[in-house]
Amino acid sequence: MAITEDLMDQFGRAKTIVTIGNFDGIHKGHQKIFAAVVTRARETDGSPVAVTFSPHPVKTLLPDRSLRLITSEHDKERLIFGAGIRDIVNIDFNEEFARTDSEDFIRDILVGLLKAKWVIVGHNCRFGRARKGNTDLLRSMGRKYGFRVSVIRYAKLHGDIISSSRVRSSIVGGRISETALMLGRAYHIDGRVVKGAGRGAALLGVPTANIETENELIPKEGVYAVRISLGDNVYGGVANIGRNPTFGRDVMSYEMHILDFRRNLLGKRLRVHFIERIRDEKKFGCPEALGSRINKDIETARSILAGNRTGLYL
Repeated sequence: MAITEDLMDQFGRAKTIVTIGNFDGIHKGHQKIFAAVVTRARETDGSPVAVTFSPHPVKTLLPDRSLRLITSEHDKERLIFGAGIRDIVNIDFNEEFARTDSEDFIRDILVGLLKAKWVIVGHNCRFGRARKGNTDLLRSMGRKYGFRVSVIRYAKLHGDIISSSRVRSSIVGGRISETALMLGRAYHIDGRVVKGAGRGAALLGVPTANIETENELIPKEGVYAVRISLGDNVYGGVANIGRNPTFGRDVMSYEMHILDFRRNLLGKRLRVHFIERIRDEKKFGCPEALGSRINKDIETARSILAGNRTGLYL
């Protein structure tokens, strides 16, 4: 497996089966495209390749939109490789590259660099300056340069197209079970355990781990049944995302209670997989009332997790 970032490097493979996209989230629509690329590569003795862009073009072209990514670059690359893609061409999407004409992109990168024999893309593929490149242009240029083109129809959930924007909306809206159906796995965030206020065990009788995360997209504030991976081990848990209104705070925090777990986690890295939303965060009249509700949330989480088989990205 290889990640190519310097487009001046000669790629060197004689026959590549190529797909192009941002692939944020690696949702089931993306997975459908990767499966087609891998299948075609196997049938033609070719090499499956994904061309993607970093940063996401929206971050360069429309920075005021403050786009929050579903997956980190590291996770995106691992998920693409996990789908069977052999090589990733990761293009630095800067202002200069944004001016690349779509025909030049095909000639210089798909044909010149990658020597593509087959290009497989989604139905809404757009590329090149002003996003003028599309599937019609690919077919036309394919006839000129001798590569074939396949267009993969979108994946759907409940009759609607699965897209990265729809996945983002479901995460922000707290519809985390729907998110898992579109991703084919539980949505997760990563974080390092930091010192918190110490109220979990001392006041509420429920020890918690507070994490700091670099993930850009966080589920809606509230309480969730989660699975928490620590190294090679996976535990059940409850997560609270919010501002602790019972204690008059207005700072966002991410607190995790791991079921039947008592070890000190300070400084450890955790991966939190969101399984199902339990409730909104709310203000309680006293710590005792909050502690009582947390214990109910723990029992609810146990019940949810006992019957849930959502896949995890470890």
